[in-house]
Amino acid sequence: MTLSAGVDVGSNSVKAALVDDGGADARRLLGSAVQRIRGMDLADAVEECYEAALAAAGVEREAVDYVATTGESESVPFRTGHFYSMTAHARGGLFLVPDARAALDIGALHGRVIRMDERGKVLDYRMTSQCASGSGQFLESISRYLGVALDEIGELSRRADDPEAVSSICAVLAETDVINMVSRGISTPNILKGIHLSMAGRLIKLIKAARIEGVVAVTGGLAADEGLIAAMTEAAAEREFPLDLRPHPESALAGAIGAAIWGAFRHRKLSRLAPAG
Repeated sequence: MTLSAGVDVGSNSVKAALVDDGGADARRLLGSAVQRIRGMDLADAVEECYEAALAAAGVEREAVDYVATTGESESVPFRTGHFYSMTAHARGGLFLVPDARAALDIGALHGRVIRMDERGKVLDYRMTSQCASGSGQFLESISRYLGVALDEIGELSRRADDPEAVSSICAVLAETDVINMVSRGISTPNILKGIHLSMAGRLIKLIKAARIEGVVAVTGGLAADEGLIAAMTEAAAEREFPLDLRPHPESALAGAIGAAIWGAFRHRKLSRLAPAG
């Protein structure tokens, strides 16, 4: 067995995962942690998150064979190696949803869809532009303006009875749209559902552009937004586009899990190449 750690440093949070990896049929997630960066020194956030994951797994720091990073690896001085974010999310998505052959990563700055094979190898990808209204940061900004907690957005969106369309591609203009909606008395559920439908339309276009059908593992922080998942399912059905979106309770950890799995693979490979004695 190989004990590996994955540390995913994003723009809003740090995720860490400990994996006991003995190959495809003997792989377990031992423990994990998520640490918000807001107001913290990034190095401190990384250290706290990693220590919390070790504690959750009941593992001593010295027992870890390989520490793999993804995202902003420069802030993880104790890393052993680094993996590209798309590679990590593809492998982590496959671990969480084994029959998926694509991962939809909806993060703080952008959305992207990754097509992969049964081993987690990236075959193709598509990504939204960073200025698009539809990122996690945009949704967080809107929630603050509306006075709604992030974990309430999905439920409120699903209560909508007459969603208001948000057509602006630019995040700044979309926020202006929302301000105008509030001034016109549009309800919070209908505003949020309109935002979700706008985001869903752009994400569905990405998925179609990558020629993906069937089961898609949803990764990233917005995988927990039930309103967005419902809006995407609705948008796909309206377009008669077969799509089976599969979020997972650990979706936010997909990048960290995938990095840990690739780290274990690299560790085993390097061990075989090491000279005897």
